[in-house]
Amino acid sequence: MNQMISPVKTTELQKSIIDSTIWNDFQYRNDDIVIGTYSKSGTTWMQQIVSQLIFSGEETHDVAEISPWLDFAFSPKEAVLAQLEAQAHRRFIKTHLPADALLFNDNAKYIYIGRDGRDVLWSLYNHVVNIDHDQQRQLAEKSGKTELPQMPRLDMSVVEYFHYWLDHDGEPFWSFWHHIRSWWSLRNSPNVYLVHFANLKQDMAGEIRRIADFIEQPIDESVWPDILQHCSFEHMKSHAEKYVPAGGSIWKGGARTFMNKGNNGRWRDVLSAAEIEKYEQLVARELDSDCAHWLATGELR
Repeated sequence: MNQMISPVKTTELQKSIIDSTIWNDFQYRNDDIVIGTYSKSGTTWMQQIVSQLIFSGEETHDVAEISPWLDFAFSPKEAVLAQLEAQAHRRFIKTHLPADALLFNDNAKYIYIGRDGRDVLWSLYNHVVNIDHDQQRQLAEKSGKTELPQMPRLDMSVVEYFHYWLDHDGEPFWSFWHHIRSWWSLRNSPNVYLVHFANLKQDMAGEIRRIADFIEQPIDESVWPDILQHCSFEHMKSHAEKYVPAGGSIWKGGARTFMNKGNNGRWRDVLSAAEIEKYEQLVARELDSDCAHWLATGELR
């Protein structure tokens, strides 16, 4: 039988666009759902899936608004907490924190999405090179968070960024390996459910049903086709402004830049055999074999 694992918060993470300290003042409800990922691992997709389950396939919800990224550094803390406190529907909240920077509640449900680090990196590259630094600075000033380090300008190719990201442990973001390990350690807790991006791509319908079972959210079968259509990449990209933090204003080209391609394996025809080996050796050093297998394949063993 799986045992409840109640992690203890041991660290604060304040880096570029993330600030974990807001969780210290967050008041849980027992039916809350927390969606956790390393950046660019399927967070927005999972928010839409959970939204569709909670609201029975309704199309018009502004998911980025009703499901806030709580640790987004530029969010006005008091306003976001008040907004969540006022919500009457079942709440679902986004985080990019490692598990040890998060306050846990034994009655809440936690969904963690994993993705192969090379696929994460390819999406991150698009994310970083398209940051609008003027907008980022204005958000920092508006939120009073000017002391946080700003996202740097990157003048490098995707392959150069691949090496930089690996060699500097996730810069300019946070450690990918620590993030994976922290959530992997909770995989046997009954209120934590691990989902893999590749499995969502391969069998979205099956995964959505398993997610519904985990969060104990009954599916209205009469709107099942609507749920599937609204969770498709095509639908989400065409309504991207409803799903993206700050309406996409931080990125050049707006919300559709944020939702770029949603594909895996783009690195296969770009990285050399030696570069792939470098990544795989680092995986073997940083993760245990079962975690490494899950991260690469989506298979739990």
